[in-house]
Amino acid sequence: MKIKQFKYSSDNLGYLIYGAKTAMAIDGGAADEMASFIEAQNLTLAFATHTHTHPDHTSGTKRLVEKTGSRVVDHRVLMAEKTIDLDGGRVGVIHTPGHTDDSAVFFAENFMVTGDTLFNGTIGNCFSGNLKQFYESIRSLMAFPGDTLIYAGHDYVEYSMAFAAIIEPDNPGIDRYLKKYDANRVRSTINDELTANPYLRFNDKEMISVLKKQGRLHSTEYERWESIMSIS
Repeated sequence: MKIKQFKYSSDNLGYLIYGAKTAMAIDGGAADEMASFIEAQNLTLAFATHTHTHPDHTSGTKRLVEKTGSRVVDHRVLMAEKTIDLDGGRVGVIHTPGHTDDSAVFFAENFMVTGDTLFNGTIGNCFSGNLKQFYESIRSLMAFPGDTLIYAGHDYVEYSMAFAAIIEPDNPGIDRYLKKYDANRVRSTINDELTANPYLRFNDKEMISVLKKQGRLHSTEYERWESIMSIS
């Protein structure tokens, strides 16, 4: 199974997951570019779907299915089914409420498409208002193998690492993270995130030390999560 990233608007990222003959689109804002790639690779677009229903992720999907003769499948239906058979391979779908109540993550082989749940270097805003659910969603993604590649819904890497450096100015992982950053193919691994993304570092001893120095709650894992989420 392969994945192709498409940038659109100023920082949005959409994706095609595909095999030898068939593809699925996730967040199809780059409709023309996706359609051209599908044609050039002699692929058939089985369907288009989304990581969540914010307009910046659903815009362009109508144009994409019109250009390819495909169809839209509601991602909430796919979450209920949990797996998608695609070109002899299998794509999994996880419900990850937090950024929104309807957020989903797609995964296959050694990569995942995380939408606005988990960005490269940060996480999404908790628009759902449910921090506990968001925490549980992030914990479920952290359980994936450390070399799993993360393909997110936006490119916020430079801003995110600048903010991470404010929280942990002595963290050498931030510079290493930035050296690996490629604006033409934005991705990272779970291990990268555990090294530099402050929102996944709630069990790291250096982050715990930061929280202690700031007088923030830190006794339990969830207290540390809430404390990090409150930093602005």
